[in-house]
Amino acid sequence: MKNIVICWLLSLLLYHSALAGGDLTPTFLRVEYRTNPFTDEEKPRFSWILESATKDQYQTAYRVLVASDAALLEAGKADLWDSGKISGEQTSQIEYQGKPLSSRQQCFWKVLSWDKHGEQGRWSDAATWEMALLHPGDWQSAWIGKDFSARTAPVPFKGKELHLPPAPIFRKEIYIEQKVKKARLYITALGLYEFKINGNRVGKDYLAPGWTDYDKRVYYQAYDVTDQLTAGTQVLQARLSYGWYSGYIGYALLVGNPVARAFYGDIPALKAQLELTYENGQTLTVATGPDWKVNSGGLLESDILHGETYDAGKEPEGWHLPGYEDSGWDPAERIAVGERNLQLYPAQPVQVTDSLSPVSIRELEDGKHIIDMGQNFAGLIQLNVKGQAGDKIVLRFGEMLHPDGRLMVENLRMARATDTYILKGDPEGEEWVPGFTYHGFQYVEVTGFPGTPKKENFTGLVLGSNTPKAGHFETDHPMVNQLYKNIVWTQRANFVDIPTDCPQRDERMGWTGDAQIYGGTSALNMDVAAFFTKWIRDLQDAQWDYGAYPDYAPAPRVRATDTFAPGWMEAGIINPYEMYRAYGDTRIIERSWENMEKFMAFHGKRSGEQYFYPEGSFADLNPKGGYGDWLSVGKKTPPDLLATIYYGYTAQLMAEMANAIGKPSRYQHYRQLAGKIKSAFAAHYLDEASGKLTTNPKPYGDGAGYVDGQLGFSGHTQTAYANAIYHDFLTESQEKVAGIHLAGLVEENDGKLATGFLGVKQLLPALSATGRSDLAFQLLLNTEYPSWGFEIENGATTIWERWDSYVKNDPEKMESLNAGMNSFSHYAFGSVYEWMFRNMVGIKPDLPGYKSFTIAPEIPVNEIRRVHGSYHSIHGEIISSWRKIKDNLVLEVLIPVNTRAVILIPTSDPNSVSLDDKSLQEHKDLNPGPFTGGKLELTLGSGRYRIESKLGH
Repeated sequence: MKNIVICWLLSLLLYHSALAGGDLTPTFLRVEYRTNPFTDEEKPRFSWILESATKDQYQTAYRVLVASDAALLEAGKADLWDSGKISGEQTSQIEYQGKPLSSRQQCFWKVLSWDKHGEQGRWSDAATWEMALLHPGDWQSAWIGKDFSARTAPVPFKGKELHLPPAPIFRKEIYIEQKVKKARLYITALGLYEFKINGNRVGKDYLAPGWTDYDKRVYYQAYDVTDQLTAGTQVLQARLSYGWYSGYIGYALLVGNPVARAFYGDIPALKAQLELTYENGQTLTVATGPDWKVNSGGLLESDILHGETYDAGKEPEGWHLPGYEDSGWDPAERIAVGERNLQLYPAQPVQVTDSLSPVSIRELEDGKHIIDMGQNFAGLIQLNVKGQAGDKIVLRFGEMLHPDGRLMVENLRMARATDTYILKGDPEGEEWVPGFTYHGFQYVEVTGFPGTPKKENFTGLVLGSNTPKAGHFETDHPMVNQLYKNIVWTQRANFVDIPTDCPQRDERMGWTGDAQIYGGTSALNMDVAAFFTKWIRDLQDAQWDYGAYPDYAPAPRVRATDTFAPGWMEAGIINPYEMYRAYGDTRIIERSWENMEKFMAFHGKRSGEQYFYPEGSFADLNPKGGYGDWLSVGKKTPPDLLATIYYGYTAQLMAEMANAIGKPSRYQHYRQLAGKIKSAFAAHYLDEASGKLTTNPKPYGDGAGYVDGQLGFSGHTQTAYANAIYHDFLTESQEKVAGIHLAGLVEENDGKLATGFLGVKQLLPALSATGRSDLAFQLLLNTEYPSWGFEIENGATTIWERWDSYVKNDPEKMESLNAGMNSFSHYAFGSVYEWMFRNMVGIKPDLPGYKSFTIAPEIPVNEIRRVHGSYHSIHGEIISSWRKIKDNLVLEVLIPVNTRAVILIPTSDPNSVSLDDKSLQEHKDLNPGPFTGGKLELTLGSGRYRIESKLGH
């Protein structure tokens, strides 16, 4: 009995000892930013998040085990990689350093961390990844297709003719002899595809394989289809559509471009192979080839911009069943497409991420019905209906209604945005979802519905790249909360494989100006690391031979004049930098470096390196060039002034990125270049006596100068000062004066903003940086034109392209608006959320990936009394939540394990500050920092804390 008690006590002691020194646990294991993914990275990167109940906890070492079988994930048995104990705090961007990996190889891994005392923590649960096809020789399949272009007549639309051929369908029967242990489908298309096995869809992805410059790379997907196969006859089915490869793109039709569709090729093509491994180890590969059958099905028209027409009565009945008679089908044709660079899709796929129900249905006088979905979004309508064979339902989509209740489609320009379903007459009812298009809409006009349409007949399917949610924001101010919702919905509507400018009209392209302005903001809302890994690769592929980055990427030439523009082309530098800052990703810098150097050389050549000298020519950047501060209000900021700032800003970023990847000589080069550009900027644009920015009539290369105000341009604008301050282009004394001028311009404009795309992101941060957060809050809360609040007052549920895109209950004003350029879902102006997060919530990264950060909320004097914000960083969740209670402030923060934060606590009395209900003096281990500017500095390690302070009046 005594021995039993002793053993029990020893066990209890060991248990509590393990808890005290060993609770550090790795969780949320990911490979290349995704959980248990397929990848074709030969040296994939690992990341994990640490959990511990101990405050101020951090990792001092880690060990990674990788094995070919889960049973081998033990020390001494891991057959692919045992990293051994590696000292350091790194928990992300850790590159695999084990044995070379082969195609199709499945890998299992886990990780162990040591805590701040050197105590070993707990092993993580095992995670996996699987290698895709790494070599061209792994592919045994052929490109197959069928040219159906002759099977359609031109479709009249707005004085033009649309060419919308039917979509081909393919089938092949195979016989599986025994139980399948493992089955993988590798599939791609030049165009878009949908694949089914025995009538059941493979995966949940839409618009696959995605949009690229198909001549440089084509993405494919890999699916685990083991559970979809059984012994016996199986039917493999595929449907192709034209997509970006051979369908319509952008506004090419609108502007009369010689090419309006089929920019990359005329005939869509499918390439797929199904690889089976039986329980006995035997394998079978089924590849696309001439032994597949092809026909046209019920999808008569399909186009991303123009929509789909589907005749259910023309879909072959039972073609998903074994034994279906397909002798009347044609053999699939080999499509000659040349050599293609096939790579695995690196990001989250486009999927249905949410569903919406209609809020109302209203009948118009002509018998049509208008459905209000209550939210502007990008996606599709799922139709559920009963009717007679041949009944034809037409759905047209729009973001707004005319004052008389009609659907507004003028702003769609040459996008037909219409889906048509023709019933087959199934008495059990019919369900239809388009597969190869999407629309930006809140309202649906329904024509031809059999009977009276009801809400249950229509479901809105929200479509977008399935990027994980990363942030949250809320206040006690309804308008500000709505603004945040609008920003997130706009991002969801436009992050559809690429960061589009808008989801509704004949455009939907990856405009670089929009992306560089909003890229950093987007990372605060969603985990966009993998998403931008894909698009930045698109951007590098699209770089012009002479070094400039294009107006949009991918970059089919939809208009001859679309080349490059200052403030747009710098996306090639800014977006990789934003991903580095958000996620600590240096690989994206390394892989982009050659392209970025090429761009900077182009910039230098364009300026003739004259930015080095105060009397430089600036010949190429005259005030008529580029897009400038797109859609600003009032006087226009000279594009050459903005171009100079962007040149200097990208030089700064290049210096920082060169340092990050160990290029000291290039760091020095770009650091010096940035300094010279700033000096030249001040000499050319800054009036020494007044501290004003002007167009300055110093001569350009053509000998001409521009007097302030000439041609409507002025250097004395909100955008000019905001950019100079935000991009650190001024000395301390110059910045102080510039801040005074900026505040004066806002006040002279009745407390309203006047910025466009290139000024809106910088405006509020520049005001806060120069001591005028009061004006920043005033601009945020303003509800008069132009403002974010004005949009919300007029019914906005997303961010608009124009400050005055719509005016409620004002038919005359509505008729005068520019329907040719009027998107109601355009994220650029949503970049204000960066200030909301950095200044209102107060979270600002000090090191890449938020390894260390500052929490310094700005507490307004106005009606906002509560703000809560969170962000799931690559190291874990960060929270800053504050509320005012009379003259006191309560600040609650969460600091992830393995990070540190500097808290700047607003207070009128540093002695009033308490931490977790104790005065700072009672915390013997704390050493508060200085009290300056009404803020007390406090450095804290990981944990959840409650801080209280006295604000005063």
